[in-house]
Amino acid sequence: MSAQLLEEEAEVLRVEGEIAWIDAQRRSTCGSCAVQKGCGTGALAKVLGQRKLEMSALNRVGAKPGDRVVVGIAGAALLKGSLAVYTVPLLLFFAMALLGQTMAHNLQASAVEGWVVLFALGGLLLGFLWVHRFGQRIRHDVRYQPVILRVVRSGQAVPIRPLSEGPLP
Repeated sequence: MSAQLLEEEAEVLRVEGEIAWIDAQRRSTCGSCAVQKGCGTGALAKVLGQRKLEMSALNRVGAKPGDRVVVGIAGAALLKGSLAVYTVPLLLFFAMALLGQTMAHNLQASAVEGWVVLFALGGLLLGFLWVHRFGQRIRHDVRYQPVILRVVRSGQAVPIRPLSEGPLP
């Protein structure tokens, strides 16, 4: 069973060896949603506009600066990374807040809320430090890297490396 790839179109800005720096357009996930009114995410996207996102991608197809390309990333890697980045800081935030409350009650402190806030913020900081270390650890892990799948020519995606050649490294 092959891994599902999530694909997005981007433009190659520059190439450094086997790494291409690409410019991908951030889009609201609800941009094509049927709900027209009452969506906070859609309203926020309209106010802030679409922002560009410069990032690196493995370039094993020989894309050149100015090329429009289709970039893919493994869905499982994206899910695992997202869960790590969002869940760990929140779990540490709540766990440390609970620890602060418990310690304040055990010490019979007068300012329980202060202990809770202090420990919660400490937990959040620990969570952010963990995310930073996690990012450093997976930085060069190919499983978490976007990969240029093909170059787009004349509005048509032309596969340069057939996906049937096996899973991406």
